[in-house]
Amino acid sequence: MTDSQHSTIAGPGCSRRTMVVSRGWVQGVILVMLFGFTVMGILAWRTYTDSIPVPDKVTDQSGEVLFTGDDIAAGQELFQNRGLMQYGSVLGHGGYLGPDFTADYLRRASDRTLQAYRDEGVADPSAATITDWRTNRYDEDSGVLRFSEHQTDAYRELTGYYAGYFGQDSHDLGLLADDITDPEQIHQLVSFFAWTAWGAAAQRPGQDYSYTNNWPAESNVANEPTADMVLWSALSLLVLLGGIGVMFAIYGRWSARIGWHASDAPSISFIPPSRVGLTRSQRVTAWFWVAISALFLLQTIVGAAAEHYRADITSFFGFDLASWFPYNLARTWHVQLALLWTAASFLAGGIFLAPFISGREPRGQSRWVGVLFCAVCFVVFGSLAGEMLSIYGVSWASGPLLGQQWEYLDLPKVFQAALTLGMFLWVFIIVRAIRGRLRAESHGNLPWVFFFSALSIPAFYAVGMLAGTTTQISVAEYWRFWVVHLWVEDFLELFTTVMVAYIFVMLGVVREKVALGIIYMDVILYSVGGVLGTMHHVYFSGTPSSNMAVGAVFSAAEVIPLTFLTVEAWAFMQLGARREARSSTPFPHRWCVMFLVAVGFWNFVGAGLFGFLINLPIVSYYEIGTALTANHAHGSMMGVYGMMAMGLAMFALRYLIPQDKWDDRLAKVSFWCSNIGLAWMVFVTLLPLGALQLYRSVGAGYFEARSLNYITEHKNVVLEWLRMPGDLVFILGGVLPFLVMAVRGWIHRHEGRTVDELPVERLFVEVGSDGHGYAPIASVD
Repeated sequence: MTDSQHSTIAGPGCSRRTMVVSRGWVQGVILVMLFGFTVMGILAWRTYTDSIPVPDKVTDQSGEVLFTGDDIAAGQELFQNRGLMQYGSVLGHGGYLGPDFTADYLRRASDRTLQAYRDEGVADPSAATITDWRTNRYDEDSGVLRFSEHQTDAYRELTGYYAGYFGQDSHDLGLLADDITDPEQIHQLVSFFAWTAWGAAAQRPGQDYSYTNNWPAESNVANEPTADMVLWSALSLLVLLGGIGVMFAIYGRWSARIGWHASDAPSISFIPPSRVGLTRSQRVTAWFWVAISALFLLQTIVGAAAEHYRADITSFFGFDLASWFPYNLARTWHVQLALLWTAASFLAGGIFLAPFISGREPRGQSRWVGVLFCAVCFVVFGSLAGEMLSIYGVSWASGPLLGQQWEYLDLPKVFQAALTLGMFLWVFIIVRAIRGRLRAESHGNLPWVFFFSALSIPAFYAVGMLAGTTTQISVAEYWRFWVVHLWVEDFLELFTTVMVAYIFVMLGVVREKVALGIIYMDVILYSVGGVLGTMHHVYFSGTPSSNMAVGAVFSAAEVIPLTFLTVEAWAFMQLGARREARSSTPFPHRWCVMFLVAVGFWNFVGAGLFGFLINLPIVSYYEIGTALTANHAHGSMMGVYGMMAMGLAMFALRYLIPQDKWDDRLAKVSFWCSNIGLAWMVFVTLLPLGALQLYRSVGAGYFEARSLNYITEHKNVVLEWLRMPGDLVFILGGVLPFLVMAVRGWIHRHEGRTVDELPVERLFVEVGSDGHGYAPIASVD
């Protein structure tokens, strides 16, 4: 596209430009989305109507009420408010230091039942225990669940056990001293555990397996893998292998037309960053980058503290850390900050790119960006403080609005709402900046795709608001994973692809038509598996087996686009190298591109390989809630979105930092140390730890694999300590240089020219055969 065409597009009153690519791409995206979300709607209805029932009351055999549905809801809310979902887990989801309380209660209660039958002289106490627990005594018409005599005795005994666990013993378990001592709260908490354990053992009406598809594996109650689990694991492997075969067949046939390629692109000259003027809003993003890097550093520090609990639970190098910074608070902040600083980088990246897209800066835009920055700070620090007070048990900082929520959505509901509104404000800022381009472009062209992908970020994050603290857990998990999986792995992935493609268009590395083809292809490939693949998170959350069938098959399909991206990574690198070789000026964004290449690597390894490793139902049955889950989380979250955030920062900082203050060595050290440190974490510690824990789960039992006795075994502790070198390399060599660069960008943010207009999508000039540019560099001065 020539410069005159660009200026025509940006000009007022111009006719709308036609689509750059075939409308078939847009139709393909629409069909895939319609199919995916129609099926998701059906699965939502099944989740609401066919999950673990919540009884109005639970009684003993004589009809005396043991606890009520309100007690279950209150216990679930307490479990979240006190940050216990970031300590242990329920139905497999949560933290990894404490036990899974569903499996823990089920083992302890069924052990007591088994011993009672032995004491009574029953001929086959094991069979009697199985019958006792698998018999479903829930009456749907009356809403009454009647516990057996032995289930009732176990419930009363375990109330005393958990009172000690969360009372006098809590300090030695990584929690605050005397964490929960109120008898009524203990009663509610144990009622919640007891209800989930009942759902894990009682047979689903009309089936020969429990509400949780026989999870967890527990011989006391005859919980073992189901036929559905084996069948859908096998079929998902078939989908994976067949899909990869089809992908390579298509790629072999049309590789010249799809993916990263330069086609007939001319020689170019990159405009030196020092000669590119920035708008006021772009300069304000310097505040974002320095805050993002500081939050990144804080996240790694609290993450190291959380990791230390697994190596030495009672002492932090001789210091009593648990008394003021317990494990559940450390992990809450670690997980929340990971989401917050990466999400903030996407906001800042979008704001920084918008003026290049539109070619102009609306009046007062920088003030709106400042308001957004203040709003983000309010959400970040307000939510961290709210989570801390909630975990400390401050009464006014608890409940459905101010208390801590679900894992990954830990921030209190008021801050969830504030963050959602803040992201919609961000969309308003983006639209305000590019509305001129939107009026002049077809709805399928790059500016509109940029807008739609930006709009999807707050829209799909808002879905998490449907998971309240008292929402039935199966339903809450369904909506929670719309954020954890669908928002993160599909729509953030989409926005990532759009920004990467746009950056390459701006640098002249690819034409807009090539970039749009890549975007549409990625949307289709990701959405085919990514939307319905969300269901692999809820195999054992008390939802119907149909969720397992859909989740298994489509989560296997998620690996197919990641395989394609790995193949294309070489073309991506070669394309950048060829462009640099053909340019008469140095390529200014080497380290931005290197971080983007790292995104491709970790997308395949962290999200693809490590994700597929735990997604098969038969593997997930034994693995869920173990170190293999953490291995996948680190490899995908930091490897993909963390590296992407750092790449966006490198792009922006290259313009914010003056040429004489820019230091390639800092960028180089940050890149290599962050990647080496991450690789050390996953390959030296998390992967072997997870493999050992999976082996223990299959061989001895899930309860044993999740027990603190196993976690603190000598071989595991050695592996935990071996992670320290990787953490130090990551923090000292990866994060600190990144922080230094962000601070330099903030200090020098006002240097250079400040402009109200920019060349539309142009950070390069095309060079003719005589060596002169088609568009003089003076046009951008």
